[in-house]
Amino acid sequence: MSKTLVVIPTYNEADNLPSISAALFDLNINGLEILIIDDASPDGTGQIADSLVEKYPNRFHVIHRQGKQGLGTAYIQGFRWGIDHGADYLIQMDADFSHSPNYIPIFLKEITEYDVVVGSRYIEGGRLDERWSWGRWFLSWWANSVWVRLILGTHTKDATAGFKCWRAEALSLMHLEMVRSNGYIFQVEMCYLAEKLGLRILEIPIYFEDRRIGQSKMSLRIKLEAALRVFEIRLRYRSHKIDQLMVLEPPSSPAPPKYQ
Repeated sequence: MSKTLVVIPTYNEADNLPSISAALFDLNINGLEILIIDDASPDGTGQIADSLVEKYPNRFHVIHRQGKQGLGTAYIQGFRWGIDHGADYLIQMDADFSHSPNYIPIFLKEITEYDVVVGSRYIEGGRLDERWSWGRWFLSWWANSVWVRLILGTHTKDATAGFKCWRAEALSLMHLEMVRSNGYIFQVEMCYLAEKLGLRILEIPIYFEDRRIGQSKMSLRIKLEAALRVFEIRLRYRSHKIDQLMVLEPPSSPAPPKYQ
């Protein structure tokens, strides 16, 4: 039986954590476990996570970190923990229901032929919450369809997607120790690396819902900072660094694209 680990970084998600955990386990997926990486949330998220460890023994895990250390380092730590504990597939998602657990069975069906499955808002069939303002929609669309593609030359249509399923072997190929991006730009760096390494990438359409409870952590300042940091990724991964990565055995030949 394969093992699937859902990795969820948290900061002030006390109101969402019990319900998102229940929704994930209600999928009744054999071998599914949850790992929470909490950055000392002042609202008690960490304590709630501890109670869920007792409620779901051997299926629910938590890593407590000192202070707010950021999204990227949380995912890297979670991925490494999952690989070390024998996970075959690792799913990254938010705790606030903007990423619906109902897509996970589709992810796990498709990952058998791919290295990473991306829940995409910007391929045919993908949708954003109707409550988004025109300006918010345009900024997100422009970042993915114009800005990141122009600077990094990526082809993934939702380069900033935070809802993905990875093969453990694919993550092991990616030299996670080289990943330096920490905030929301982390998603772009992982997308860039996956493409440069020739990983088999599939985007499937999802509906991205606004968080149901709590406040978004994605301020305008954070968005602008992330846009500027795309240049850092371009500068850090000079051609010789990518060449060093490519000496590793490449993944098997790409599977035929779907949902494109």
